[in-house]
Amino acid sequence: MSNFVTEISLYWLIPIVLFSLLLTYWFYINNSWFSVLNPKWRWTLPAARFLTLTIIGILCLGFIFESIDYRKEKPIVISMIDESSSMLNYKDSSEVRKQLFEYRDYLKSKVGEKYELVEMKVGSNAAYAFPDRILAPVSNLSEGFEKIHNDFYNRNLGGVFFISDGNFNTGANPLYSAEKLPLTPIFCLGVGDTVPKRDLYIKNVAANEVAFLNNKFPVEVDVEAIKIGNETATVTLSKNGKTIDSKSVSFKDLNQDFSSVSFLVEANEIGFHNYTVSISRTTNEYNYVNNKRSFYIEVIDSRSKVLLLASSPHPDIAAFKYLIEQDQNCEVVSTLISEWDKKIDAVDMIIWFDPGYNFDQSIQDAIIEKNKPVWYVIAPNTSSGIIDKLKIGMTHSGGSQTDEMQGYFNSGFKQFEITDETKEAMSFFPPLTTKFGSVSLSYGSEILVYQRVGSINKTDPLLYFNKRGTVKYGVLFGQGLWKWKLNDYVRTKTFDHIGEIIQKTLQYLLIKQNDSPLRVSLPKRFTKDEEVLVNASFYNESMELITSPVINLSLTDESNKTSKFQFGVTGNMYKLSMGKLNPGKYTWTASTTFNGKNYKKSGVFVVEDISLEQLDNHANYNLLKQLTKQSNGVFNELKDYKKSIDVLLNRGDIATVSYKETSFNDLIDERLLFFLLLFLLSYEWFMRRWHGSY
Repeated sequence: MSNFVTEISLYWLIPIVLFSLLLTYWFYINNSWFSVLNPKWRWTLPAARFLTLTIIGILCLGFIFESIDYRKEKPIVISMIDESSSMLNYKDSSEVRKQLFEYRDYLKSKVGEKYELVEMKVGSNAAYAFPDRILAPVSNLSEGFEKIHNDFYNRNLGGVFFISDGNFNTGANPLYSAEKLPLTPIFCLGVGDTVPKRDLYIKNVAANEVAFLNNKFPVEVDVEAIKIGNETATVTLSKNGKTIDSKSVSFKDLNQDFSSVSFLVEANEIGFHNYTVSISRTTNEYNYVNNKRSFYIEVIDSRSKVLLLASSPHPDIAAFKYLIEQDQNCEVVSTLISEWDKKIDAVDMIIWFDPGYNFDQSIQDAIIEKNKPVWYVIAPNTSSGIIDKLKIGMTHSGGSQTDEMQGYFNSGFKQFEITDETKEAMSFFPPLTTKFGSVSLSYGSEILVYQRVGSINKTDPLLYFNKRGTVKYGVLFGQGLWKWKLNDYVRTKTFDHIGEIIQKTLQYLLIKQNDSPLRVSLPKRFTKDEEVLVNASFYNESMELITSPVINLSLTDESNKTSKFQFGVTGNMYKLSMGKLNPGKYTWTASTTFNGKNYKKSGVFVVEDISLEQLDNHANYNLLKQLTKQSNGVFNELKDYKKSIDVLLNRGDIATVSYKETSFNDLIDERLLFFLLLFLLSYEWFMRRWHGSY
């Protein structure tokens, strides 16, 4: 079905036709050669000219060609099969694979021509394929329904056959994800035995993956008992094989009972540590594998050590120290230069207060040599010569006079964000004492706070940042920070605004830029059933990715056994697969040589012994039945798959749908018109030449 649409009135066709007739008549009426032609040529030549002009005129009207087609779409039936290893935990496990293939063949023979069939597997993740093996280490059933919702939205989705034991241990509850398919019936085919076995096991262990040194972290252990009776068991927590705590837990004479145990553990040693939670065995349990659960906690010392260095006491030093200590991730040490041991390696950053007073060049040289970030606080009596020696990218023109300067934030500063409340507070802060005169900065300086005198905003910096190579430094051009702290407290009864300026400045200076040409991406945690994949890249001096260097990796396990690997090249990156590794802690070192220089990266990761699929000893048909109830589907066991397929065939609401598809094309884009115009023009030109005209 086709229609023509135009925004211009069709009455314009009348002048177009008249104009084409007049132009054709005017062209041919005065040609003597035309009057002696055979009558058939006296009709066809003007007709060709008239049609050409008329078609061109019609095209100028901007006609749009509307085409309407009807497309039929068969109902889509998806077979989503749970490939998690818990599907094989039951006595009929040997029949599951056989029944899956029988179901597959029967479905194709019955509905293969009437419906579009799609196969999907779900376990660790969802993918469109029939499962080759039922070995997935986890059951993330909700991801399958999420994928169907995203990929088949607004499609003619007739039904979903969901084959599973109903147990899931990662992801959301599949009931919530299946609600996103409100008009699609779900036909659940159950696998496994629903009769609970006598078992006592650790259902879940909740603990943070990271703990901070010298802090205590909680470990919550959920224990489930099935048909255990009136029993008392002992839950034991061990670290690196040594028992550190234990607690008793009692159960009632119920078919199913739950209990929770809490431990509070002190993190007293940096690094990865293996913890094991175990529960004592009772007689005649169905499964003893699930009586123990191991996990790793990484203990880190995240605190940055900040050295506050000065030649003499000053109230600003106390203000700096107090405000820095409000950040639990920072440890601040203040000392006078005369009492300092000059051990610069032990600190992460230096705040050098008034370096111009008794300036010590050796301190500046050590800072540059050790690549330490530093925050300089320039006093008003600092000479221009000392400023030059500090190499802080500043040129000051002025004498030894002092000035009082307030500040205002640079709206174009993008390195970190300052809240609107702190920006407003800056207008209330009293002035700092600075050197009088103008200040110019070197290229690359980023100004956070400009100088302000009364209502006049200057372009000279009050607080700015720059880099030496990849190491950042900051400069506060003035003294009197203690007045900002006092003003903030008097107005707000807090130090939040001045604290934000100090702490965000420290965080910015402490963050190190990765300038190494060798970069390795390797997660810190894997399970024993996951493939350990490592990605790497190498940059030349122009920061271009190259793959000419050979990158090697050495891997050392807890027994000090070392394995050697070499990265493969994929595009402009490197990739290495180490396969599945045994549970434990591993130390790795990646190394390469380029242009005579050696480069190394190292780290630690753990492979955890997690067997979530061993926790459940019976199928969860209740979940499968809820899925069918909320979707108006049908539940059967897998062995009765024919009943569910017959129900699908007998449903009258699953049918082929016809879709109306409308497309719009400009008439001028039609190829047929182009070839027609080409033919008419060519015919007229050829015949005129044939009869001796030009």
